[in-house]
Amino acid sequence: MSPSYLDEFQPPTRLLMGPGPTSVHPRVLQAMTAPLLGHLDPQFFRVMDDVCEMLRQVYHTSNFMTLPLSSTGTGAMEAACANVLEPGDTAIICRNGFFGDRLADIAGRCGADTFFVDSPWGKPADVEALADELKKHRQVKMVGMVHAETSTGSLTPLTEAIELAHQHDALMVVDAVTSLGSHDVRMDDWDIDVCYSASQKCLGAPPGLAPISLGQRAMEVINRRKTPVQSFYFNLKDLEAYWSDTRAYHHTSPISMTYALREALRMMMEEGIEERLNRHARTSAALRAGLEALGLKLLADPQYRLNPLTAALVPEGVEDAAVRKQLLDDYNIEIGGGLGELQGKVWRIGLMGDGAKESNVFAFLSALEMILPGQGYEVAYGSGLAAAQRALASFSPAGSNEEA
Repeated sequence: MSPSYLDEFQPPTRLLMGPGPTSVHPRVLQAMTAPLLGHLDPQFFRVMDDVCEMLRQVYHTSNFMTLPLSSTGTGAMEAACANVLEPGDTAIICRNGFFGDRLADIAGRCGADTFFVDSPWGKPADVEALADELKKHRQVKMVGMVHAETSTGSLTPLTEAIELAHQHDALMVVDAVTSLGSHDVRMDDWDIDVCYSASQKCLGAPPGLAPISLGQRAMEVINRRKTPVQSFYFNLKDLEAYWSDTRAYHHTSPISMTYALREALRMMMEEGIEERLNRHARTSAALRAGLEALGLKLLADPQYRLNPLTAALVPEGVEDAAVRKQLLDDYNIEIGGGLGELQGKVWRIGLMGDGAKESNVFAFLSALEMILPGQGYEVAYGSGLAAAQRALASFSPAGSNEEA
């Protein structure tokens, strides 16, 4: 028998409804098949400029330093910390889920004296506790906060925390990996200093690029560093030289991925940013209504629920992994399980980018209604679908994209 690597690999067509990556539009996949250019080709520079200009619109910013890093979102998290922090600096990280923990871990690895503001998973970050923690320290370099906590499906309002950070002359670093493209992220209006995201979620591209934007206050801090950035690859000053008119070589850009991100952003511009946000709000309202009609409880506080990711508690007596396996094997639908302290306790259901569709909501709820009775969990067939339809019919976008 010949080894399997000699066979052509033909992956199944999955409906990706987990925490990311999400299914992408055929236009985006087609863009990746365009002929390669060199990373110093003047024609590729035009692609780079297009991507940066559209990212500025999505971020609602005029920051020149708005560009996609050659990495996933975790790389952008590391880049943000590595460029802002120096050994001995003080950082305060708000932790209300798995990715707040990761941000704190990375800040500590950069040599910062790291302090934590902890909130229950499923709740937004505690701003009053942040205010108390800031008062304990003479000089804080950075406050880190996850806008959209993908592990819990919770959204944390940012404006009050940003004001607090700036009152203490600290930079505000925001993780918008799951919120950019599905919730308002207003870099300039809210005065965010550093904000990073990822291509594979609500921007609607494959994984591999991580948009980041840095304001003037953050660039001044980076320019005044006393020590070199400990990462060559994520040194933003060197990357600035490549993405500026200088076009100084730093590393080989992922050409095809940049094509894909450009096309995904073009599709967002065609749809309209506000319309994109409303679509995520509408489909998530339908999903939540359907889940609750089936008797499932949602983890996140109702006032602070994240539109592109819903965390539903696994009912007592139902086996988490068995349901996810049956969804994958029998219905070709992928959802995510819990992370950290929520492992085995929640299902994480994503409606992101091109995947935020009414048809996906119906497909998932229909499959879940078929699977749950086999786990001993009784449902009224069609109840979830009917509730989702009612939610869609009554949905109003008014106020749906304001800060929670």
